[in-house]
Amino acid sequence: MFKSFGATEVLVIVLIIALLFGAKRLPDAARGLGRSLRIFKAETKGLIDGDSAVIAEPAKKEAEAAKKTTDE
Repeated sequence: MFKSFGATEVLVIVLIIALLFGAKRLPDAARGLGRSLRIFKAETKGLIDGDSAVIAEPAKKEAEAAKKTTDE
């Protein structure tokens, strides 16, 4: 059914997303997604290594950064 997406299909999907969310909200959404992926990566690395300090430190930094951006 879905063999592969070409450039045209990807462009149409991006345009639809831009219309739905608006140009002003897309950078915030992308920033939030990036933070979430960073936290997820750090926590999975910590689980693999078995080190709880690796898990707690990035999550603490991200929480502080999120608090600063919401205060502004």
